[in-house]
Order: sequence, then C-alpha cells, then structure tokens
Amino acid sequence: MLINKTEEGCIMIFSMTGRLDTMHFPMVDQELATLIGSGRKEVVIDCENMDYISSSGLRVLLKALKQMEAVKGRLTLAGLQPQIAQVFKISGFDHLFEIYPGVKEAVASFS
Repeated sequence: MLINKTEEGCIMIFSMTGRLDTMHFPMVDQELATLIGSGRKEVVIDCENMDYISSSGLRVLLKALKQMEAVKGRLTLAGLQPQIAQVFKISGFDHLFEIYPGVKEAVASFS
C-alpha cells in the first residue's frame, strides 16, 4: 500500500495505491488519525488506484469518517473501482459515505 497526500486549496487529498487489507490497515489507520488529529476538516480519499479492500479496510475508513464527523469535518471517497464499489454496496457502506466518480468531483463538492 502506497499513500500519497496532496493539497488542493484547504482540501487534503489522501490517495491510496494497492490493497487496503489486514496487512496494510494499521498504516492507513495511523496516517488518517494523524491527518484528522492535525486539524484537517476537508478530506478526499482517492481510491482510484486501490485494487482491493477487506473488512479491516472498511473499518478503518468508517473509523476515519466517524472521527471527521466528531470534529465537524467532512470526508469523501472518490474513484472507487467497480470491485470495491461492489463491496461498499454489499456492506451498505455506500449509504454511509459520500462517494464521487473522481477526485475532481469530490473536490468540487466542497465548494
């Protein structure tokens, strides 16, 4: 799992490449907790290059969403690959998250 963070204005784009699974979720959890703890209130998680998500990965994203809601922030997802979108749909997570086709649309939603 590779993580890249970029900024577009005051919006943090948190991009993940690879598998968000049992092996990698602790690193993602730590990075997201640090990001939210630093006071970031507008975050887009770019999943375009993520090719797998496990239940551990889903829990990490849900935890981050709840942490953002607790600080009155907003976290969106962008670019879910079809197989990952299916996991979100089956688990019902598609109703919990704001999901956009791409980063551009996610960033525009903050306007």
